[in-house]
Amino acid sequence: MSKFIFITGGVVSGLGKGITAASMAMLIKAQGYTVDMVKFDPYFNVDSLYLSPYQHGEVFVTEDGGEGDLVIGHYERFLDQNLSENSNITSGKIYSAVIQREREGAYGGESVQVVPHITGEIIRTLKRLDKPETDVVVCEIGGVVGDIENHPYLEAIRQCKVALGKGNSVYVHVTYVPVIEMSGEHKTKPTQNSVKELQNIGILPDIIVCRSDYALDEAAIKKLSLFCNVDCKSIIESVTTDNLYRIPLRLHAQNFEGVALTKLKMEVREPKLDAWREMCERAESAANSDKRINIALVGKYVEKATAYQSLMDALKTAGLLKNIAIDIALVSAESVAENPSVLDGYAGIVIAPGFGVRGFDGKIAAAKYAREKDVPCLLIGLGAQAGLVEFARDVCGMADADSQEFNTDTPYSVVRSVEPPMLKKGAFPTMITPGTYLSKIYGEQTVSERHRHRYDFSDTYEQLFLKNGLVFSAHSPTGVPEAYEIPTNKFFIGTIFSPEYHSRLLNTNPIFSEFIKVIC
Repeated sequence: MSKFIFITGGVVSGLGKGITAASMAMLIKAQGYTVDMVKFDPYFNVDSLYLSPYQHGEVFVTEDGGEGDLVIGHYERFLDQNLSENSNITSGKIYSAVIQREREGAYGGESVQVVPHITGEIIRTLKRLDKPETDVVVCEIGGVVGDIENHPYLEAIRQCKVALGKGNSVYVHVTYVPVIEMSGEHKTKPTQNSVKELQNIGILPDIIVCRSDYALDEAAIKKLSLFCNVDCKSIIESVTTDNLYRIPLRLHAQNFEGVALTKLKMEVREPKLDAWREMCERAESAANSDKRINIALVGKYVEKATAYQSLMDALKTAGLLKNIAIDIALVSAESVAENPSVLDGYAGIVIAPGFGVRGFDGKIAAAKYAREKDVPCLLIGLGAQAGLVEFARDVCGMADADSQEFNTDTPYSVVRSVEPPMLKKGAFPTMITPGTYLSKIYGEQTVSERHRHRYDFSDTYEQLFLKNGLVFSAHSPTGVPEAYEIPTNKFFIGTIFSPEYHSRLLNTNPIFSEFIKVIC
C-alpha cells in the first residue's frame, strides 16, 4: 500500500507550492523510495488543451499524451522520471466522470451531490495511484484554502485520513509569512488564520512550510508552533531565492522529507544528492561568471516567460553542462516581422512552437534571418513549420508556399494536416536518417520524442528540398518527415516534435546540448 503526502496552500497563491511538492518527491526518491505525483486543479477545463499560456504558463505534454500545466514539467524535471495523464486531474475530469456514471445509472437513482459522489470520484482517482510498486504518492491540491473551487478536494483528502489508516498520510501546508518592513517583524497571523480555516475543514497540518523573503526568527517559529498546534521541528522555512534548484537542498537541511517519512513510519535514510548539489554549484558559478551567451527566443507569448518554461529550462541546463550562463531574451515574433534587425547581436536563435496564425510571419522572418546570416538556429513545432515555408519560398522558388493550416488554397502545401486529422500528442518513435547531423547528435537510429501538433511537414517536396540544400533528417515509422537540417549552416535544425519535454535538470536533451556547444 502506498503512503500519501498531501500538500495544500494558504494565504495567497503563487508561493511555490508546486516546487515544494516536487522537492518533497525528489528528496524522498533520493533516499531510494519509489515516488509518484499528482496535482488536482480546481478549474473546470478537462485538460490544458485549450488553455491559453497566459493562464497557467506552458502546456506540458506527458509520455502518454496527457496535457497539464507547467507544474507537471517541474515534477518531471525534479523527479527525473516520466509521469502520466493521471498526474494532472482537473475538476473538469472529475465532474465529467461523475456525470457519465450518472448517465449510465451507476448511482442507483440517488441524488448526485458533491459529497459523497464528487469527493468519492476524487478518492477513486487517488486510489489509481496506489500501486504495489509505489512507496509514496505526493499530491498537490491547487488553489488556496478558502477558495470555493478546491473545497471538494480538501474534503476528499480529509476523508483519506481515516480511509488510509494511521501513519499512512501526511498533510503539508505551504503558507506565507510576511514581514513588516518598518519594524522588520514577521507577521504570523495570516498563517494562523489559514491553518484555522484548514482545521475547520477537519485537516490538521503535520508540517507547515513558511514562505518568506527573510529567514524566520525563533519568536515567529514558537508563535506558529503554539497557535497552529505543530511542533517547532515541523515548521520549515522556505526563503525566497534566485536559484530555484537550491530549494530542495534548503528544505533537506531542515529535515523536511525526514519529518514526513517519520510521520509515515518509514525509515529515514541518507539521500543521494551529490549530482543535484553539483548542478546547483554549476548554476551559481555560471550566474556569477562573465562567460555567458545571449539567446533570442522568438514566440508570441513573450509577455509571460512561463509560456516557454520547458524550453528555457532546457537551454539553461545545456549551458550548465558547459559552465556557461544562458541569458534568454523573449522576442515577439510580431516585432521580428516588422523589423528583423531586432535579432542583431544574439549568439543563437530559438523559434518557439505554438498554435495559430498570429506571429507566424514573424517566425518566417526569424528563420530567414538565421538562415541567411548563419546564426545557429533551433526551430520547434510551429517554428519549424515557419522555417520550412520560408525555405520553400525563398530558396526553392515556391513563392506561394504556405501551411495548409493558414491557407487551404496554397498551390504548395509544404505543411499539411496530420493523417488522420487530429492533434498528435505524446511520445512517438522517430527514425533518424543515417549520416545526418541529427544522427550525430542523437547517436541512435531510433529515438522517442514527444509531439503536440496538428500539422506535419509534407513529403511531397522532399527531393526538391534536398536538391536545394535542405535535408529531412528524421521520419516517422510511416515515412512522414519529422525533422530537417541545412548542412551548410553551422546549426539550422527544425523539429516537428518538442525535445524540450524530454529535457531534465541533470541531463538535457542532446539537441539543446549540441545547440549550445556550437554557439560556444
